[in-house]
Amino acid sequence: MIRYWKKDGAALVAVDAPGRDVWVDVRDVSRDDLDALEKDYGVLPEHLQDMLDVDERSRIEKEDAYTMLILRLPIYDARYEVIYFTVPVGVILFKDRVVTVCASDCEVLQELSSGKVRDLSIANKSAFVLRLMGRAAIVYLRYLKDLNRRTSAIELELQRSVKNNELIKLLAIEKSLVFFTTSLRSDEMVLEKLQKGVAVRFKEDETELLEDVATDFRQAIEMSNIHSDILSGMMDAFASVISNNLNIVMKRLTIVSIVLMIPTFVVSVFGMNVPLPAALTGSPFSFAAIMGACGVSAAVGAFLLRDRRHRPKKPLLAPAAGALVLPPAKR
Repeated sequence: MIRYWKKDGAALVAVDAPGRDVWVDVRDVSRDDLDALEKDYGVLPEHLQDMLDVDERSRIEKEDAYTMLILRLPIYDARYEVIYFTVPVGVILFKDRVVTVCASDCEVLQELSSGKVRDLSIANKSAFVLRLMGRAAIVYLRYLKDLNRRTSAIELELQRSVKNNELIKLLAIEKSLVFFTTSLRSDEMVLEKLQKGVAVRFKEDETELLEDVATDFRQAIEMSNIHSDILSGMMDAFASVISNNLNIVMKRLTIVSIVLMIPTFVVSVFGMNVPLPAALTGSPFSFAAIMGACGVSAAVGAFLLRDRRHRPKKPLLAPAAGALVLPPAKR
């Protein structure tokens, strides 16, 4: 679907036809949209294919008629197992207009078209790119905070009981962090090329905005790396907990098996045509005596195989009697 946006004062309004200083917004791309971009704007077909390739990395290419940037923008979609991921977005800079091409809809383009980004300029192509990348960095940070909250909630559930469902959720979050980290690094490379002024020329008053956008991207990359490291350590810790719990269960089952083998051995002896002792022959208490012997032998075996827990030892340096103990310092 192709939509056209034009600045009307401080607001961004939709127009019916393209013109000068118009933002051509192409989202949820169809075959007709691609034909129109190729025919009306002269965009190369290979560039259009790259913009729609889900595995395409961020880069800059300069042609005679336009300059193309491919960026990776964050996406939230609850329909998928991995609800946070990234998609490529093509930004085509012409002399009199800006064209963005995205295979799906995303929050960054929604906020740009809804007027939530202040000082958005379409006539100034370099400022438009900076506002787009700055908003992308903000959305990245917002999604990373939400991923952190989801991780904390799953961690609380795992502390109660370790289940496969929670572990699968953590794995999905880890995949999202990998997508974000890879996309942020590729976008940062594009931003570094922009700072060198190779493809897009920036004005002197845009230098501060360029530094702010670079700072936001560095913060998002560090935040993504930190969350990824924490999540990896958490997954390893819970894997150790699961393995330890399995060892405890197997130990207890082994103890139960050994304890049950002792009365089984006693009963098996009397089942091998072995005559009962004279005191039990013909006695009405013979069955009870044999069962009692089985119970006593099982109790003795359980006592010998009991879990011997060591009491905690005294600390090496204990405070002397009458010594002044200072309270812990307040933080």
